[in-house]
Amino acid sequence: MPIVAQSTETTDWVSRFADEVIEESERRAPGKPVVVASGLSPSGPIHLGNLREVMTPHLVADEIRRRGHTVRHLLSWDDYDRYRKVPVGIPGIDDSWAEHIGKPLTSVPAPKGSEHPNWAEHFKAAMVEALAELGVEYDGISQTEQYTSGVYRDQVLFAMKHRGDIDAILDQYRTKKGPAKKQQGQKPVDEAELEAAEGSGAAAEDDGSSAAGYYPYKPYCGQCEKDLTTVTSYDDETTELAYTCSACGFSETVRLSEFNRGKLVWKVDWPMRWAYEGVIFEPSGVDHSSPGSSFQVGGQIVGIFGGKQPIGPMYAFVGISGMAKMSSSKGGVPTPADALQIMEPQLLRWLYARRRPNQSFKIAFDQEIQRLYDEWDKLAGKVADGSVLPADAAAYARAVGTAAGELPRTPRPMPYRTLASVADITAGAEDQTLRILSELDPENPLASLDEARPRLDKAETWINTQVPAEERTVVRDEPDVDLLKSLDDQGRESLRLLQDGLEQNWSLDGLTHLVYGVPKVQAGFPADATAKELPSEIKVAQRTFFALLYHLLVGRDTGPRLPTLLLAVGQDRVRKLLGA
Repeated sequence: MPIVAQSTETTDWVSRFADEVIEESERRAPGKPVVVASGLSPSGPIHLGNLREVMTPHLVADEIRRRGHTVRHLLSWDDYDRYRKVPVGIPGIDDSWAEHIGKPLTSVPAPKGSEHPNWAEHFKAAMVEALAELGVEYDGISQTEQYTSGVYRDQVLFAMKHRGDIDAILDQYRTKKGPAKKQQGQKPVDEAELEAAEGSGAAAEDDGSSAAGYYPYKPYCGQCEKDLTTVTSYDDETTELAYTCSACGFSETVRLSEFNRGKLVWKVDWPMRWAYEGVIFEPSGVDHSSPGSSFQVGGQIVGIFGGKQPIGPMYAFVGISGMAKMSSSKGGVPTPADALQIMEPQLLRWLYARRRPNQSFKIAFDQEIQRLYDEWDKLAGKVADGSVLPADAAAYARAVGTAAGELPRTPRPMPYRTLASVADITAGAEDQTLRILSELDPENPLASLDEARPRLDKAETWINTQVPAEERTVVRDEPDVDLLKSLDDQGRESLRLLQDGLEQNWSLDGLTHLVYGVPKVQAGFPADATAKELPSEIKVAQRTFFALLYHLLVGRDTGPRLPTLLLAVGQDRVRKLLGA
């Protein structure tokens, strides 16, 4: 059954855009499917900033589907873009890939060892898999196929015929120098803001101007396949086009009405597609706010093709919180596939759904992921008991499913921090993991680890890929005899009180009550006394007691939450290490 997002009763950003898009679609193309669009360039790893280019229209399209409308979400793979540079940090490539600079991405070999036929398909594959896991429904369009099959031939000929009109629009902006654009991957990854890409690889592409005149079409060379070409003449009547290649010296004259080895320059290509596909909604990155940007100029050029500029927001940066060097991350940029290794798709969808597109946010790869999961589980609890606010309920509904139904979920979603601690302590041993997780709630024990999956697997991957070795938990093999001998009467008494209560309180809740209660009892207060009833000195005593336990159990000042740690170590071993 579809999840109802309460769209008409909330003020969340998705519903507001859905209202506008439906209204605009009825005005422009009454009775036809609503068309929203995204564009991705598989020039390298497609990162989490790029994902906002897809998730923003996806969420709006899905809301429109929930209301019973037919929607097409077009995802243009800009795989006919030029290969611009050899990226750093990509396994399976070397300096020899520089010889392919200027070729279409689909004509560049994939990295060595790849199972894919070319560069574009190699980097597209991971994103396709991630979007499937995220429940994103879309119609994929290969721009290589569109151009080389002649789908856009009439649009290309039309652009060349009206090149003077296009040139006049572009000329309004040629003297206005906007801020220099950065190539994907130039920013550091850890704690960096990842730019949500500008549709395709538009940066550094010329607009078609040359000494021979203005031509909005760029041929790929018939000899070396590169786009280092210059159109030297064009005849509107015969469609004969002459060009030369500065890379290899090749030149030829072709009939553009029969020629399919080239593409419109980006600032013309994008608005051409808006008109051709009838796009109503498409978001754009923050670069488009500057004068002369592709979105701003395209808004004027699209009129030449008889179309209108889509409505859609500028979307802000997506940052990364503390990403370690992941074995699965290629090229130094974290991808949706990387994120989905350590978090369930519902959580990742929620991060994009709960923030307006113009709000930046961070995706956590560090300890912050535990807090995010706590927040997510708390939200789920509010949804279950009916205390959730309407806008939060809508964001939750958009996260857990689509108009087609719910995404697969973990049957028993235990706290992520607990699962991570158990995975850390047990080093992934399934028998030990099942024993510990079953003891968390003795009245309703876990029957199989499958009940805790896939969240358990995500937490284990997070521990193994994102937590440095020096922060991993290693339980002591033998008691710390010197520390035990050095304890005063109060220290020995605290350990005795803890051990006396282990058997009776052997559950997560019980051990939580016990470890917090020991310092209270020693100070003469009931174990269940609340913070308001206690002097501030009790908190100091609790911290001292906790530090003692950590030293005796794992040889450090801190570690996983003590109740989880005690369950993981087991009663007999706990008693041994505490000097029973």
